[in-house]
Amino acid sequence: MDLKVGLSYAKNLLTTGALAETSPKVEREICKHVPKGENVIVIEYGMGYGNITRKILDKLSPTGKLYAFEVNKEYCDHVRKTIKDERLIIINDSAENLKLYVEGKVDAVISSLPFSFISEEKRTQIIQHSNDLLVEGAHFSQVLLSSFYQKTFQNGFGNCLLVKLPSFPNYYIYHSQKRSSN
Repeated sequence: MDLKVGLSYAKNLLTTGALAETSPKVEREICKHVPKGENVIVIEYGMGYGNITRKILDKLSPTGKLYAFEVNKEYCDHVRKTIKDERLIIINDSAENLKLYVEGKVDAVISSLPFSFISEEKRTQIIQHSNDLLVEGAHFSQVLLSSFYQKTFQNGFGNCLLVKLPSFPNYYIYHSQKRSSN
């Protein structure tokens, strides 16, 4: 990680929730449930400098689409300049406004939102809107620095597997699967 990127993350800690970019190990784990196949639609919350974005695009077929939400305009501009891919749709807005930009069903949601810095009301709204748009059996995968939110995801989706990736600091990946409506 270069100094400019590190300073940017530190300066924007309350919106990124991170002091550094995600590691390749985190990127592999959080993208584990991106489905293969044609016309797959994936949503990403908290695009940052695009590390996870690149991994998602690597897994998508040429007919897939990735809607990447990011509130920081500087990060959006950086990714627009460094990732030239027509499957990528960058949205400079909050994840809570998902339904303003995405219609129809989606096949996966990948999130690195700093849930610790987001109000409970907004967290609930983001989870509910995501669950509404996910196809049955699809995954919402979230990376956090805490294991505190498993019950939140369990309540929102009915199914949540927590994976701890030992490092400093430890990363926790929540893989929540949309339950059937039966």
